[in-house]
Amino acid sequence: MHRLRQTVQFVLISMVLLVTLPACSSSGAAHTGLEMANMNDMPAEVQQAAVSVQQAYQFAAANPDLMKQVACYCGCGDIGHTSNYDCYVTESDGTVVITYDDHAIGCSICVDITQDVMRLQTQGKSSQEIRTYVDSTYSKYGPSNMP
Repeated sequence: MHRLRQTVQFVLISMVLLVTLPACSSSGAAHTGLEMANMNDMPAEVQQAAVSVQQAYQFAAANPDLMKQVACYCGCGDIGHTSNYDCYVTESDGTVVITYDDHAIGCSICVDITQDVMRLQTQGKSSQEIRTYVDSTYSKYGPSNMP
């Protein structure tokens, strides 16, 4: 009887994992309809980071028009960033290059802001509504990096 119960528990756990693991894949948030950059194009440091960081990089790289409208409040204005987008991506001669520094990889404020932008976009919020939310939520952490 005990062995039968263990087998049933194993089968149930296996079924739950089969259903939930695809939602945890590092391929991004494709199931939510968000536009995401390919993880294979990301630096090794990003590919090895937590899933939330990976998704933030993928989203920022794929959505520059929106992310350039969103401020960051981690203090990165001191290093020349002018939006949350700059926490992830630099542009040179029109070519997008993912940053290789550890800034957004190691900054929970940058990633939290981007995760909120992703969530709000899936809820159908406008870029102005997203910016207003970010400003009101994160301004307590420091000054805006937007000029």
